[in-house]
Amino acid sequence: MNLQAPVSTIMSTQLLTVEPNVTLKEVKAVFDQHRFHHLPVVRNKTLVGIISKTDLQHFTRGMKHTADDERESSRLENYVAEDIMTKGLAKLEANDRINVAIEVFRENLFHALPVMEDGELVGIITTFDIIRLLSDEDNQRIAALKT
Repeated sequence: MNLQAPVSTIMSTQLLTVEPNVTLKEVKAVFDQHRFHHLPVVRNKTLVGIISKTDLQHFTRGMKHTADDERESSRLENYVAEDIMTKGLAKLEANDRINVAIEVFRENLFHALPVMEDGELVGIITTFDIIRLLSDEDNQRIAALKT
């Protein structure tokens, strides 16, 4: 892996975002419909926070999924993204190197970092992106050895 390559080479750019006033019921629906774990929160194209699937699970913790379904639904309708989002985020610039992302992940135990360019959100890099890159490179090495 070229640790000096910019994070823009491996970041996800097809982002779904939500506004701060979106209900947690809508946030839950996004997580239920998609296979990702971090959802940027933006206001007028400005990143203001991020919600992880774990944040949402902590919010609903303790609610049983049988008799309390109505209570959980009501609670999710009465709270919004801004209520549970993480603020004061660490961010990367698109031209920051992959090794910088790895160091931020290692030091802070983050699993996702928003990637900015000229003050606008352009992507997100996750620990999964780095694992996928390592796995792809390893698979290529193994395939090359077999030929």
